[in-house]
Amino acid sequence: MLALCAIFLIMMILIGSPVAYAIGIFVSMIFTLTTEVPLKVVPQMMTSAVNSFPLMAIPFFMLAGALMNTAGITRRLFQFANCLVGHITGGLGHVNVAASMLFAGMSGSAVADAAGLGTVEIEAMTQYGYDRDFSAGITAASATIGPVIPPSIIFIIYGVLAEVSIGALFLAGFIPGVLMGLSLMVRIYLIARKRNYPVSPRPPLRQVLASFKAASLPLLTPVIIIGGILAGVFTPTEAAVAAVVYALLLGAIYRELTLKGLWKTIHKVGIQTATIMIITATANVLGWVLTRSRIPQLVAESILTVTDNPYLILLFLNILLLVNGCLMEVIAALVILTPILVPMVKMVGIDPVHFGVVMTLNLMIGLLTPPLGVGLYTVQKVAGISFERTAKAAFPFLLPLIIVLLLVTYIPDISLFLANMALRSP
Repeated sequence: MLALCAIFLIMMILIGSPVAYAIGIFVSMIFTLTTEVPLKVVPQMMTSAVNSFPLMAIPFFMLAGALMNTAGITRRLFQFANCLVGHITGGLGHVNVAASMLFAGMSGSAVADAAGLGTVEIEAMTQYGYDRDFSAGITAASATIGPVIPPSIIFIIYGVLAEVSIGALFLAGFIPGVLMGLSLMVRIYLIARKRNYPVSPRPPLRQVLASFKAASLPLLTPVIIIGGILAGVFTPTEAAVAAVVYALLLGAIYRELTLKGLWKTIHKVGIQTATIMIITATANVLGWVLTRSRIPQLVAESILTVTDNPYLILLFLNILLLVNGCLMEVIAALVILTPILVPMVKMVGIDPVHFGVVMTLNLMIGLLTPPLGVGLYTVQKVAGISFERTAKAAFPFLLPLIIVLLLVTYIPDISLFLANMALRSP
């Protein structure tokens, strides 16, 4: 019966069925209907899954990021990044990455980065002489940094599913996120020098200070979020609410956030939140089905019969997650695989916080890989070019991201250093 459920799940996802229906109806309900478990367990477990205080952070972080886009904050961040790195070979390509790293500290979403900053970045790059394909490729690649540098919607979901500290995950993602940005900048430099892309003149100090002043209030957002969590002022969920309040305040200060724009933003985020929550709810039922069927234990035992070497197991899991990222949407992959893989990595002594960062990096790389490639579809719409051209343009940036993935995988201190210092010191 479990094999039949697995076949149904794969078939429904491949034919484009909403993931929540594929998980909730064609797997969980089939399992309950063919066993002695009462059907009322399904709605009870779905309700209990979303009745979670940490999950409340998701809509608020999504709303904060969307408000930042609506209130003209992304433009100010882009201009500040241009003053910092626009004069280096590769010019606006580096600006693209730097702006994404700054915005990552506010939104926690790759799609918000690609859709919001992407519009500003691609138009600026094409107007300055960069070809549209290259602009789209680097925009898609840099958007993957969003869920790695804190705050992160992906870390929140993983933290709830794996029962690990969300604060520790936030801290663990910071250094890997910076490494992702630096590796992309190296690749941009090499491509730009080969293609002789234009470079902005070095701005005078006065202009740098002026752009910093214009962006200074938005730049305080990650300080408020992470600083507040570390200082014990508020939890990650309360930090998300603080981020929304601060975004509304910035919108009022800059006078670019209208009531109509605010309503449209809330409506859009509401729909996105509903999608995430119903997937999370049905995934909780799936996790219960898997646990009841001893699937995590069976998977662990199967792998451990081949090897109990953590390094080889991590290599296998990286390959599995990279392939999975090509075929499945990020949140769907996260909620399906986390209950299966986390018990196994704990058995072989891999820190679940470290694995959370590794898993997130794998799934972010999946945003750039066909046939699904959600990040590619988002950027393709913004850039106005075909999916094939976008995928081809993003391909050169896969190598630096995979190199960072391997470094983070096999040097745990890259991700755990800050978390150990701040949260686990005696």
